[in-house]
Amino acid sequence: MSNTLPQDRYPSATRTGGSKKWIVWALTALVIVVGTGIAYVGYTKFSVKEITTETISYDIADDSTMKIRFTVTRDDPSQEAVCIVRARSKGGSETGRREVYVPATTYQTLEFNTEIKTSLPPGMADVFGCSLDVPEYLTKN
Repeated sequence: MSNTLPQDRYPSATRTGGSKKWIVWALTALVIVVGTGIAYVGYTKFSVKEITTETISYDIADDSTMKIRFTVTRDDPSQEAVCIVRARSKGGSETGRREVYVPATTYQTLEFNTEIKTSLPPGMADVFGCSLDVPEYLTKN
């Protein structure tokens, strides 16, 4: 009787963990990428905004015109901004949109009155959003 072990029954003692190491590194990288993405989305969605708006009122002028009155408050009033206001039909679809230039001033809060032309009879209006990235065609030179 021999004291040697059958090779097919017992694995060799010289096994390497190389195939498992790349899986650990890949999963670690995946967790870091997903975590960074979640942090970015949370920051952009829940962070304090540089510009806030409030719709004061809106009024239907006629079947193709909506009037809106709103305020814009900026953390830094010396920066110009642009706001997009929109009109929506009674069904909720957007029927008109307009850009409103917000000039640099010394006042933190400004009030605006504007009209939005619509493609269908309007039902309501709101401020879609504002940005400090003002298109060149809106700036006053």
